[in-house]
Amino acid sequence: MAQNLKINDKVKIISGDNKGTEAKIVKIDRRAGKAMLEGIGLVERHMRKSYLNPAGGKKTVHVGIDLSNLSLVEAATYDKTAAKKADKKKKGAK
Repeated sequence: MAQNLKINDKVKIISGDNKGTEAKIVKIDRRAGKAMLEGIGLVERHMRKSYLNPAGGKKTVHVGIDLSNLSLVEAATYDKTAAKKADKKKKGAK
């Protein structure tokens, strides 16, 4: 994989039905080589009644777009110092 895409990066779709559309990455499946984009690739799955889902019905899920069909437009910013402060706060250190 040539691109190092991350969550919250803004990407442009370079091939397929949604060619030219820009969107933000919501989730990445590195094993399958797919990225789920905000508002793109949403489909409804019909769910059977089960113990965990007694009502059944429909569920909206993301269908991944192959990473080779995406081009990075704007990288997400990540503040390392803020993350370190949050980790210290969680541990209870001052």
